[in-house]
Amino acid sequence: MIPINEIYNYEELERVTLEDGNRFYVDKDGNKMSSVTTILSATDHNDALINWREWVGDKKADQVVKEACDLGTLMHTHLESYIQDIERPKGNNFLRKLSKNMSDKIIEEGLSKIDEVWGMEKMLYIPSAYAGTADLIALHNGVPSICDYKSAKKMKSKDKIQSYFHQLAAYAIAHNFLYGTDIKKGVIFMVDRDLKYKEFILEGDEFDEACDGWISRLESFLNIKSKLKE
Repeated sequence: MIPINEIYNYEELERVTLEDGNRFYVDKDGNKMSSVTTILSATDHNDALINWREWVGDKKADQVVKEACDLGTLMHTHLESYIQDIERPKGNNFLRKLSKNMSDKIIEEGLSKIDEVWGMEKMLYIPSAYAGTADLIALHNGVPSICDYKSAKKMKSKDKIQSYFHQLAAYAIAHNFLYGTDIKKGVIFMVDRDLKYKEFILEGDEFDEACDGWISRLESFLNIKSKLKE
């Protein structure tokens, strides 16, 4: 059982998801902040993804995306339930069996390195700039870290997950701003449908580069928004 130590009083924000999938958060004063995932999506010029959607068609693409989202949600629920020591999801259909097996792999290979949990599914933000929800804030091998669970159809290589690193950097920057911490480590626990597991550690110069990359994408997004308003 992993110790849970709620050191910080994490603030709850209102989270709004529009029909087009874009998401924003609203603070207690009514200020809207675009989500980290929306910003990353808007600044990610993925030609391969666009070509794939054109090739398979919108209907098939939407079906594949929904299945991946459902699988990811189930896997997250398994992992959160494990940490909280409560009953995990049950069921015998394909997605439910797969989500259990994939989460078991992360528990065995990844969560075994978590010494203490500070928070799960916690909202972090920079006022009037952006907001998001971190999967896990914890001590990973004794070091304060922002951690993220990722499911994949096939295991990804490091050069294909720069947006994931930027996401971790965004959350770390916000956590440090809000709570006076000095988190400089991110961890991605990734498992694919063949149950291959890989752990990506973001620290040192790579962490600094990810922070710079996130700031650059945030600035690009804000410039786009400004031009649209004009």
